[in-house]
Amino acid sequence: MKKYLFLIVLGLGLVACRKDEVNQFDGPSLQDLNGAFVIINSLQASQDSVDFAAGESVYFTADLSKTSAWKITITGQTSGAVKEITGLSSSIDVSQSLWTGTTTNLPIFKAEMCKVDLTFTNEPDTLTVFVKVLAPKTNAGFLISDFESGFNGGWTSFVQAGANMDFQIKSDGSAPEGNSYYNMAGIVDWDWLIGLVNFNASAYGASTFPLSSNPNNVYFNVMMYGEPGLNNTLVLFQFEEDENGDGAFTAASEDMYSLQVTVDWVGWKMVSIKYSDIPCLVNGSPAAPNGEGTHQSNKIKTINMLHLANPVSGYAKAKLDYMIFTENAPLNP
Repeated sequence: MKKYLFLIVLGLGLVACRKDEVNQFDGPSLQDLNGAFVIINSLQASQDSVDFAAGESVYFTADLSKTSAWKITITGQTSGAVKEITGLSSSIDVSQSLWTGTTTNLPIFKAEMCKVDLTFTNEPDTLTVFVKVLAPKTNAGFLISDFESGFNGGWTSFVQAGANMDFQIKSDGSAPEGNSYYNMAGIVDWDWLIGLVNFNASAYGASTFPLSSNPNNVYFNVMMYGEPGLNNTLVLFQFEEDENGDGAFTAASEDMYSLQVTVDWVGWKMVSIKYSDIPCLVNGSPAAPNGEGTHQSNKIKTINMLHLANPVSGYAKAKLDYMIFTENAPLNP
């Protein structure tokens, strides 16, 4: 009798387990594996125009017959800026596709018409809509320069008497932000220095740059262009601190931190660094600072930008645009 009772209880337990596991599967469904790929609802934009400067955003929707790897590519028809959004799902909605005006690949978007393509990794289909950007997004932070207003009278500069020297603000449509950038080019065969610009806080009506006193919260950002076929340019940014508040930088007794960038890439690239991570350099090598030895971002008086190249390396060229301090995070253009 006990044997029969044990078999009955065991059978009931197995039935209960099967009931709990109904409609539960491990891995992809048969529809995702073998089902036909069908566009159920085509690509749509939540609005056909967007003013990012006013804080607006836009998102995209579509419905598919099965889970698929997809990519939304937004391309500015004037700027050439590109924003990419990827996902893996059978439905695309605001939680996956919200666009706030940021870019994946420089340049930054302008006020322009944008083409929005939805493509799929394993399918030939391409779905397209258009969205008009009424105004690009604005970036919070202290803008040192985007060179749109020309050369600030409060800056100072120096250019060597070399050959093929070309240090000037240019507007030719290739800027990563706006329409203008600072061009730097030339040959100097007796010195590393080709040219420089001093961005003085006094040019903005203050004795020091208006930044947070916490160097861990301050980020320096700049967009730089590497010329095809040339990789000999060094750009050195020097941050001079007026530690004693006397209105001057004293090299022998106050801190200067230096960011040296080897421009060994092609095209526009954004360089971002936390101020507390910028070292003190002497002739390109780490050294102890001469002052208090503590990064004090709120005491930066001058930013020197030096275009350098080994004098035996020949012609050097690079471009500079959109220098900006941001707080709490690097610039998200």
